[in-house]
This record gives sequence, structure tokens and C-alpha cells, in this order.
Amino acid sequence: MTNPRIPLLIDTDPGVDDALALLMAFNDRRHQVVGLTIAAGNVGLAHTVANALKLCEVCGVDVPVFAGAADPLLHPAEDAAFVHGRDGFGDTGHAPAARAAESEHAALAILRLSHAHAGKLLLVALGPLTNVALALKLDPTLPDRVARCVVMGGAVSAHGNISAAAEFNIAFDPEAAHIVFTAFPRIDVADWEAVIAHGFLHADAERWLAADSPRAAFYASISAHNRAWSRAGRGERWHAADALAMAHALEPEGALEVLERPLAVELEGRHSRGATIVDWNRRHGRPDNAAILMRYDQARFEGLIERALAATG
Repeated sequence: MTNPRIPLLIDTDPGVDDALALLMAFNDRRHQVVGLTIAAGNVGLAHTVANALKLCEVCGVDVPVFAGAADPLLHPAEDAAFVHGRDGFGDTGHAPAARAAESEHAALAILRLSHAHAGKLLLVALGPLTNVALALKLDPTLPDRVARCVVMGGAVSAHGNISAAAEFNIAFDPEAAHIVFTAFPRIDVADWEAVIAHGFLHADAERWLAADSPRAAFYASISAHNRAWSRAGRGERWHAADALAMAHALEPEGALEVLERPLAVELEGRHSRGATIVDWNRRHGRPDNAAILMRYDQARFEGLIERALAATG
């Protein structure tokens, strides 16, 4: 008798690196993607929803897509169109998907799916945490039904990518991140600093993208702008933040070092709003609520990406 597949719910804001993470999830036979809940972040909500639908169409997967928060909970935030293109998919002008999003709001879908898969659900959050925070405000018992929560976000020693101290996903909606990190007793964190430590060569990425697969061809197209921006600004290695978080979600056995510590989100600092403050020395007596990925098997990570791009079914 085969083991049942693990139900996987992905909250995301596609985005080029989100798209790579979704390709990895769609290609994983141990997991069943039960929904994509979509927020604004990398670009506006209309684009992130359209991008999720288009990627499902390219991959031939019938995963429901739920539109969620169009804005942060309290304060406006700038998107990352300069990294991902104005439409989030490199401004390639691809035809929109034929399918539309579901009518149910993303926050409600999170709660419903948490009941449908209670005790088994793997929740992976790849964008700003607005949808998850809204779900928690509607039902604070959500964490009781989630088997594991993985978040791509933060900069655990304040080497930020959107400000001096903060990472984009957390800084886009710090209040939402505060709600989520306060509510869940444990979150597996793949932060920006881990991402920088797990870059891969542009030459290898180009070889993977040459695979004879509609997925590779589509991803090569939508990622061209991002890869050119990365090569110009960061050199010979490309970094795919959400892909690392997804690798850790799908194959946690690939983690070589994880440190558990208390983590809080800064909401008020003049220079540090949106920063993830890790109490490395446990000075304040708070419980460890974050399991922080420090090192992941690089060969395993790259293999997951290569196989996802080459997949044909």
C-alpha cells in the first residue's frame, strides 16, 4: 500500500522565483498541491493571480487558485516590479490563461482547506503573509490544523534586500508577519541570507532551461529579465529565494543545519521596520518559534530545480 500524498497549500505572489517554486511543487510525487492562495507582493494582485493561473495552464495542472489580499493590512508598500517585470513574469506578453480564479477569498480557502486536511496540511508561504494573517484573525485555531508551516522571509542577521535590515516579503506587510509569527508555535524559516548562501551558477541554470519541455521554455522566457538583472547586479550566481524554501518544504531531509530561536518582527523602527529580530542568545525568555534554515544540501537543491524544469507531465 502506497503512502498518501501530503496535502500542500501554497500562499504566493508570483513572481519569477515563486514560479520556479511552483514548478518544483507540481513535480513532486510525495505532495499534492491542493490550492494556491494569492496575494499582492512582487506585483499587484491582478498580475499575481493571472500569473498563477498561467503557470497552472502551462503545466497542465488543475489546481484551484484563490485571489486574496490586494494590499498590506495597514500601510502601503512598493512592489518588486523592477526585479520581476511590471507584470511579474518578465513582461513577455504571453496570452492570459483561459481559466479564472475561484470565487472564494484566499483567507477563507486557507481555513477551509485546513479543515479538509486537518493535521496533515503543509502550508508554504512564499510571499507577504497578508492572507495567512487574515485567516488567523478569522480563526486563531488555524495553527492547530497545520502539520508544518514553511515561510520564505526574513533576514535573520539584518542583511536585508529591500532595506538595510529587512527582507521584502516581511517588509511588505510587517503587521501580517507579526500576526503569523506570534500565532504559530513553530515556523520553518528560509530567509534571504540562506538564499544568498545557496546561489547557483547562471551557466547551470541556462543548461537546465535548455531542456526539451514546455515548462523549461516558458520559464526561460519569463525569467530572462530577472536573470539579466541578477547577472548585472550579483555576478555569476543566480538566487531563487522561493525555490530554496520549497526545497526545504518538499525535502526537509536535505537540511544540513537548522537553528531554533525566538523570532520577532519589528513594526516601529525608524531604520528597521520589517526586520526579523532573532534572539540568538535567548536573552528574553521567549519560546523558540522559528526553525531557521542555515544550510541545505546544494546538490539536492539544484537537482530539484533541474528535474522540475525538465518535467513534461
